[in-house]
Amino acid sequence: MRSREYDLDFRDRASRTRAWGIGLLSLAALLWAWGFLLLLTPYEVDRKPDDRHPEECESRLFTDLGTANEGVYRHDWCENERDWPEALAVLGLSLPPTAAGVTLFTIGTVSRRMSAHSEAMRELDKLAATPEASPEA
Repeated sequence: MRSREYDLDFRDRASRTRAWGIGLLSLAALLWAWGFLLLLTPYEVDRKPDDRHPEECESRLFTDLGTANEGVYRHDWCENERDWPEALAVLGLSLPPTAAGVTLFTIGTVSRRMSAHSEAMRELDKLAATPEASPEA
């Protein structure tokens, strides 16, 4: 019975490892969503505090040399509000949790499947070892 207890403990640890992987992948997904929000959505900039008519700015990614990219040359209010380094830093910060999450999720899943497979093989060996299951009997 010790091997069964060890196997259950092994599966429990594999489940916790897999859960950590899912948690890290969720964190990475939030960082990716934040980065894409910074890159894909239009935004507004106040020219002064409590501005009633803020400046409309195009998204950083979907612009044809508009307010987001040409603002420096025209001294536009949108020029420095959303910089590329900020969005790319958020996406860069998502890479370590993504890599660790994928690794932990894979290790946990494979460990559980290997444990289930070895248990099934032990059960088949027990069935094959019984005298009534033997073809010679």
